Amino acid sequence: MTGDQDWLIYRGTGEPHDGIKRLPPPPRWREFGGGPLVDPVLGADSSGGRRLGERERAASYRADPEVVEIVNAALYLRRPLLVTGKPGTGKSTLAYSIAHELGLGPVLRWPITSRSTLEQGLYRYDAIGRLQDASLRQNGARTILRQVGGGDASPPSIGRYVRLGKLGTAMLPQRRPRVLLIDEIDKSDVDLPNDLLNVFEEGEFEIPELTRLPDDQSVVEVMIADGTDQVAVHRGRVRCNAFPVVVLTSNGERDFPPAFLRRCLRIDIRTPNREQLTEIVAAHLGEHTVAECAEVIDRFLDDRRTGDLANDQLLNAIYLATSGGRPQEETRGRLLDALLRPLNQQGS
Repeated sequence: MTGDQDWLIYRGTGEPHDGIKRLPPPPRWREFGGGPLVDPVLGADSSGGRRLGERERAASYRADPEVVEIVNAALYLRRPLLVTGKPGTGKSTLAYSIAHELGLGPVLRWPITSRSTLEQGLYRYDAIGRLQDASLRQNGARTILRQVGGGDASPPSIGRYVRLGKLGTAMLPQRRPRVLLIDEIDKSDVDLPNDLLNVFEEGEFEIPELTRLPDDQSVVEVMIADGTDQVAVHRGRVRCNAFPVVVLTSNGERDFPPAFLRRCLRIDIRTPNREQLTEIVAAHLGEHTVAECAEVIDRFLDDRRTGDLANDQLLNAIYLATSGGRPQEETRGRLLDALLRPLNQQGS
C-alpha cells in the first residue's frame, strides 16, 4: 500500500496480516497501562463456525471503503464502534472480519437480550457452588480425621468460582486487543448502554468479592470466558492494557443517549449493490453459481425495493437452486416466494 492507504491497519480485504503491529500508541486520554500482562490460552471460536460458516465468511467479507476508514479511526482512537443496519447486512460479520484479518484470536461474542446486565458481561461469581464445595470438603475432612487422623478442611480458592464474562475477558491486560462483539445492543434494557460507559471510559472494573479479601489473598486466579486456563487478578481489579476492539451492533430499533453516542464511532452498513451481491455469492457458493442464478439475484434486487431482505435469504435461495435437487418450475417458484419473503411482511 502506498500514499493515502499507508495509514490503514484494517484493510477489509480478508487477507490476514500483521498490520496491528503498526498501530501507533493511543492518545494520552486513552492510555490504560493495565498489568501485569497476561497471555491466556484461548479456546476455539465456538460461535464463528455456527454463525459464519467456519472462517470462510469472515475471510470473504469485503467492507466498503467508508467502513474501512471508520474502523481504522476506531483502532487509532481506541473507541467502540456502533454498527447500525438492517438484519442480514453483515454487521456482526465485520467483527469477525477484523479479528480474522488482524490475527486477534476468536471473537468474544456477547449476545444481548432485554435481561442482559453489565455484571453478566463482566463476571459471574458462583457463591452457591463455593458454599456447597466448602461444606462437602469440611464433612469429608471430618470423616478422614476420625478414621486416620489427617485431612484438610481448608476452603477451596474463591478463584475457582469466578468466571469472567465476554466483556470482562476483553478487558484483561493483554498484549494485543481482543475483538468484543456486543450483538444487538438495541435489544438491551434502557440502562445498559449507560452502564457500559464507565467501563469503556476507565478501561477497568472491580470484582467486589475479590477486593474484600485479606492481603494474603491479594492475587487470585480466575477463569476466563473462552480459554482453557486461569489468569491472575490483583486485588480484585481488572484493567486493560490494549483497549479491545469493541463492535456494538444495532438494527436501528431504538435511539441511544447522547453520552453513549459521543463515545462511539458510528457506522451505517448499507445494503449491498448488485456488484457486491455478486461477490458475496461467488465467495460462498462459487463463481459458476453467479451465471446460473442471475435471475434469482435480479429478483432479490427487485423485491428489496419494496421490502426488507437479508443477504442470507439470497444465499439460501441460490444454494437450493444449485445444490443438485431440481424441483419442478412451479415448486421452484413457490420455494423462491417463501425464501425471498420480505422480513417486514408479517401476514400470510
